Amino acid sequence: MSKFLTASIGRKFIMSVSGLFLMVFIAVHLGINLLLIFDDSGDLFNQGAHFMATNPLIKVMEPVLGLGFIVHILWSFMLEYQNWKARPVKYAKKNMSGASSWASRNMLVLGGLVLVFLIIHILDFFVKMKFTGHHLLEEVVVKGVHMENAYALVSTAFIQSTALGIFYIIGGILLGVHLSHGFWSSFQTLGLNNKHWLKRWQVIGQVYAVVVALGFAIIPLYFMFGLNN
Repeated sequence: MSKFLTASIGRKFIMSVSGLFLMVFIAVHLGINLLLIFDDSGDLFNQGAHFMATNPLIKVMEPVLGLGFIVHILWSFMLEYQNWKARPVKYAKKNMSGASSWASRNMLVLGGLVLVFLIIHILDFFVKMKFTGHHLLEEVVVKGVHMENAYALVSTAFIQSTALGIFYIIGGILLGVHLSHGFWSSFQTLGLNNKHWLKRWQVIGQVYAVVVALGFAIIPLYFMFGLNN
């Protein structure tokens, strides 16, 4: 087992499994966040955020999710280092561009930028909701249940700061580009492809990536343009 984990195929397998796990989380996270634009009272989003914060299963999954991110990031650097050692002489750019997409050739860079976006996102919202608190998180009552006003925290941040909104739009686009290759590549590594399914996974991956990019980008735009009024 240890040999499998240290071998190239083992590392790629772990990258793929952790990547698929994170892609499921991204889809769920996006679904919750889109509640921000479907109910201007904030009740729907507050209910969704409260569920994510109090559900026992979600609480158990939080450390697993954190571990998934750590494993995915560390293994990506290990794979890149392994590939660099195996190929010390870089291929000519013209050959590289003809054999693969821009996203596939720059997954480490894209992943690094997404990591920066993730860290700032955690500091902006997760840390405040989970640990430090914020005056905008004052308690509200929705359908008889007491909960934090997470909607006020998120919506106010985008309304008051155009720079923050632009940052999140760029972050959403970078995440989408990263996923455009990572989605189908994960299935390919796991062997869940053939001459027919590879193209299908690529199409599904492109659709998924566009939905994620647009979904995360439309949220700050919604508040930046005052559509919540």
